Amino acid sequence: QVQPVESGGGWAQAGGSLKLSCVVSGHSFSAYDMGWFRQAPGKEREFVAVVSWNGGSTYYGDSVKGRFTISRDAAKNTVSMQMSSLKAEDTAVYYCAASRLWNFDSDYGRSSNYAHWGQGTQVTVSS
Repeated sequence: QVQPVESGGGWAQAGGSLKLSCVVSGHSFSAYDMGWFRQAPGKEREFVAVVSWNGGSTYYGDSVKGRFTISRDAAKNTVSMQMSSLKAEDTAVYYCAASRLWNFDSDYGRSSNYAHWGQGTQVTVSS
């Protein structure tokens, strides 16, 4: 029904940039809040960024504020995240997730609130 598929991961040098994209199947894309999470080896899944269903609200994890920018393109059923000033600590598998967050401002950062997940894309940043 709702299936996010990530792309754009790869290698980058510290200080460089990458852009991740997430394509969502189906015709109800505009009704879903879209988030990005990441998970590094040995660590728990971490909230990165989210954009509301109408594009009107965004939030970012403290570790990426000022460096990452999330956006959505309803015409293409995609959500993107521009990652700049990359650090080695950004190395992780990045997951795109979709959910209807009825309490957006309270629930956006909790992975258990997202119902639909992509398979993940690896981002590796070397110093």
